[in-house]
Amino acid sequence: MGLSQIYSLLTEQIPMTRFREVATQALLASNIATGSGRHIDLSDVKWTLSSPALNITVPASLPSHVHLDLFKAGVIDDPYYGLNEIDLQWVHQADWTYTSDPIPDLLEEYESTWLVFEGLDTFATVTFCGKHIASTNNQFRQYSFDVSTSLRECTEDPVIRLDFASAPKTVNAIAADQSTPVWPVQLTAQLPNRWLMRKQQSDFGWDWGPAFAPSGPWKPAYVVQLEKYVYVLNTDLDIYKQGGINYLPPDQDQLWVVNASIDFIGSLPSESQMSIEIADLESGEILASQNADTLNIAGTTVTGVATLRDISPNLWWPSGLGAQNLYNVTITVHGPAEQTIQVTKRTGFRTIFLNQRNITDTQLAQGIAPGANWHFEVNGKEFYAKGSNFIPPDTFWPRVTKEKVTRLFDAVVAGNQNMLRIWSSGAYLPDFIYDLADERGILLWSEFQFSDAMYPVNEDFLDNVAEEVVYNVRRVNHHPSLALWAGGNEIESLMLPMTRDAAPDHYPKYLAEYEKLYISLILPLVYENSRSISYSPSSTTEGYLNVNLSAPVPMTQRYEKTEEGSYYGDTDYYNYNTAVSFDFSKYPVGRFANEFGFHSMPSLQAWRQVVEDEDLHFNSTTVVLRNRHYPSEGYGQSHNSSRGMAEMTLGVERYYPIPEYSDPVANFSAWCFATQLFQADFYKSQIQFYRRGSGMPERQLGSLYWQLEDIWQAPTWAGIEYDGRWKVLHYVARDIYQPIIVSPFWNYTTGDLEIYVTSDLWESASGIVDLTWSTLSGKEIVDNAGTPTTLEFTVGAINTTKIYSTNINDLNLTDPRNSILTFSLSSEAHLPNADKTTSLTHENYFTPSSPKDLALVDPQLELSYDAQSGTFTVEAKAGVSLYTWLDYPAGLVGYFTENAFLLVPGQKKEVRFVVQDSPEEEDWAWQDEVTVRSLWDQKGR
Repeated sequence: MGLSQIYSLLTEQIPMTRFREVATQALLASNIATGSGRHIDLSDVKWTLSSPALNITVPASLPSHVHLDLFKAGVIDDPYYGLNEIDLQWVHQADWTYTSDPIPDLLEEYESTWLVFEGLDTFATVTFCGKHIASTNNQFRQYSFDVSTSLRECTEDPVIRLDFASAPKTVNAIAADQSTPVWPVQLTAQLPNRWLMRKQQSDFGWDWGPAFAPSGPWKPAYVVQLEKYVYVLNTDLDIYKQGGINYLPPDQDQLWVVNASIDFIGSLPSESQMSIEIADLESGEILASQNADTLNIAGTTVTGVATLRDISPNLWWPSGLGAQNLYNVTITVHGPAEQTIQVTKRTGFRTIFLNQRNITDTQLAQGIAPGANWHFEVNGKEFYAKGSNFIPPDTFWPRVTKEKVTRLFDAVVAGNQNMLRIWSSGAYLPDFIYDLADERGILLWSEFQFSDAMYPVNEDFLDNVAEEVVYNVRRVNHHPSLALWAGGNEIESLMLPMTRDAAPDHYPKYLAEYEKLYISLILPLVYENSRSISYSPSSTTEGYLNVNLSAPVPMTQRYEKTEEGSYYGDTDYYNYNTAVSFDFSKYPVGRFANEFGFHSMPSLQAWRQVVEDEDLHFNSTTVVLRNRHYPSEGYGQSHNSSRGMAEMTLGVERYYPIPEYSDPVANFSAWCFATQLFQADFYKSQIQFYRRGSGMPERQLGSLYWQLEDIWQAPTWAGIEYDGRWKVLHYVARDIYQPIIVSPFWNYTTGDLEIYVTSDLWESASGIVDLTWSTLSGKEIVDNAGTPTTLEFTVGAINTTKIYSTNINDLNLTDPRNSILTFSLSSEAHLPNADKTTSLTHENYFTPSSPKDLALVDPQLELSYDAQSGTFTVEAKAGVSLYTWLDYPAGLVGYFTENAFLLVPGQKKEVRFVVQDSPEEEDWAWQDEVTVRSLWDQKGR
């Protein structure tokens, strides 16, 4: 299909015609429609795992990974414990075989028998009844194989055998082939050649995770037998506004269109019909029930399009912007002789659009700088995207449970976040994670699994990628939480410049390869299967110059064709020179910040899950080897974990009291906490800066920090540890992501201090900010040091306003080291889609000295617990308590409603603890083990 044909499809109300027999979704018995047949879940069959070369045979599970089955059988210890990542390298260097028990009762006569695999990781050979069926090489595809002939030739109950080749050895062999291209620059972590495989790239190591390179049947699998049957493999449900085109803003006044497309095995008669019914999820009320306007059966895909008239569904909104209204859409295909397919998908009505269009004259008149937009619009309204980046929550996906992700996403919502960037190269998220995001209003910026490398563009590789892309786009398209498809991570912003610098004479060739994969291949596949979702070829980009769907390269990227004073695209920022971490003049100025951060240590409780007590010191072998922060010249080119430890150490020593506990474990714990303080303050400084940009010429409308969560227990950029414990970062981000905030901006070189109020509400808001200068013992400074005590403000919709400016040198401060300025904001404002006003508050503070230089006074913190109300009360008796930190014991998962906060003398704060997971011991009085500390305690006084 040519791109000019795609354009005609996008501008006319006719069904999609891109049909492929690909898919993976949870295949249930209900996927079989009409007639008679069988569906056998291979999770219910007994399996063994073996490696003849290693003389190992153990019981196994499906779905699973080799490491998990070996661990369960006691052959290996917990892969995450100690130095097991190194000690267990023999596992990923070996080939492994999964073998089923004989499967009874398959020999009955059916028209056809199929093996359906939702996911095989990665280089697998499938044998059935002793016959070779197929070989696979893509972790991200679903495979369905007709094994009818092999079954008819079986003389006994059939056995399924899955042979998994070592991924590292396989790609090394591919790399050694003289026909395999060699690129001038590739970024490698622990294991090389990851770009030669369609497998989770971080399985070969990353700067925040291990290199286990797992293999195995990582998703469910089934035997399906059909007799006048149709078996549903995948469903593409696309809901969009009539006339919608992916790269143009949808017209909110147009009718809704439902495009339903079902991939199946079996056959349907050409005279079939399709009906679509839409029911409210909560009430069950039928919103619409009608036949499709058009129906097309092409091969093993049936597609129908229905334009919905005279209905007004309640819209789905991201968290904080409105309700998450959801509907069940039931698609029924009727054939003669009662042949039917019926599929129900839960979805929501919303439009989501990434606006990369040029700045308009109207925007210029509003004071927005020229260039191009780069922001999201939901249901026709621009909003400020607040959030973080999501990585795989575990190296071994079969143990990523709904319960764990539920806790994680509840923390996202509690953290005032409305968007997650689903980073590549992990894995395409399973549907249950999108379901959780749908329910909680978390937009998921999703990416195809390519990252920090140049990839092959030979025909076989591109065909493999095409199947992967089409399947995943169709599989998740019905989720209202889906916000964007991006081609890959840092390809345009990092890999292309590095390649150009390394091989300038051959750069046009590599640029053409980039465009062939991400623009000429992937973009049309997205557009052919979804009219509702925007596409960007790279995560960080300067945006595009134009789109011409008839051109061989349908999107012309801007690359570096920019003009001074104009702004384009989104930014990322990493600067490990801690001397300038809080110099906001160093932060990038752009339309959207998709990545920024700094690494920190996890808590003592996290370390104790994976290391012995003798390793609990800052530079122990185990701790240092888990720091994967490589030198800036490239991953793996000069692996030096101590560099990352040194960066964290310098960050603490420059700004915070240095721990000096006599007890080594207590000292280690204090150092871990200090690195978290630096991390949190660095992110806070940047988030405040980016949010302030919403009212600056750059019109900055999003900040997604790196990263939300951990994949294991190690020094990383995460704000939530592997077991769900919040670091200081997540509490601080939660605070600074509130709808209205007051923020100080201090140029420590000149002494200039400015105070801003920033709002991401859709209506202007007014209120007051109280400002109080005091000493660290809590004594108010005379005449408030020359600063007004109260300031009124009015801030526009998604905007910022400066309420005060001064120079520290002009204030009446006797001793800046013994001074603190506190802010208290209060406002009555309308939250988005709310009928009544809401009281909004925010507190912040400023000190004209770094925390390590402050003349700290013992705050004499007092902590109490009221069992009746379930609240902890913290009071500072004597001095100002900075970074007041409540900590809870190991074995519990949850979060405090506030933490890392400031208390002035005499101030009490009531805090609750939200339990997300706890042991079954009902008599455990964990509340008695909650502790409190502050910056005063950091030195080990």
